[in-house]
Amino acid sequence: MILVHGAFADAGSWSGVIAELQGDGIAVLAPPNELRGLASDAAYIASVAAQIEGPVVLVGHSYGGAVISVAGTTENVAGLVYVAAYVTEEGESLAELQDRYPLSPLGGSLVEHTYPTEDGAASAVEFTIAAEAFPEIFAADVAAERTKILAVAQRPLTAAAFTEKASVAAWRAKPSWALVATADQAINPDVQRFGAERAGATTVEVEGASHAVAVSRPKEVADVIRAAVLTTG
Repeated sequence: MILVHGAFADAGSWSGVIAELQGDGIAVLAPPNELRGLASDAAYIASVAAQIEGPVVLVGHSYGGAVISVAGTTENVAGLVYVAAYVTEEGESLAELQDRYPLSPLGGSLVEHTYPTEDGAASAVEFTIAAEAFPEIFAADVAAERTKILAVAQRPLTAAAFTEKASVAAWRAKPSWALVATADQAINPDVQRFGAERAGATTVEVEGASHAVAVSRPKEVADVIRAAVLTTG
């Protein structure tokens, strides 16, 4: 089991889900997602999966859904679980998928930053969510004390990730499951529903859940993952 976090979060966002799964004796790994480009991020997650013996279920939150859609072609990946996530098609970018439906409030709350490219010769653009907007946009159903911490611990997403096209859609060959967060202010729930339906995913909707559903509703998220493990194991 590999849990892949998305933008504006880190692997710690899975802590409640990890506790649930470990309680059932399910082996879990939550590696860092570099958030530096769809192809490179997917290649890293694919390499992690390939080094695990036996079947692996990939779980992706948010942008992590696009990552597992590409990384999921790895031979030992047995299933895909999308949690409040983008479910991209081959040749499709996040921006193209989002544009099928009205945009969420996220776009108006992003803060632009720059970072040096690998050769240090130029700068690239990345985004975080404005700290004051983070609770409402990302984690409206999480305690205020925790959202203050999450807001300053964000991992930024490179701007290029929004327009980079997916090279493949692993869900065309692998079974998939999806959890839709119905009160999500970061990814329009209809974008989540569309992707899940297109993939033929077994779908569960969590009423009133924010984008940070793995933080606020770890049991419901773990239940969907358990179902995937039982089916593919």
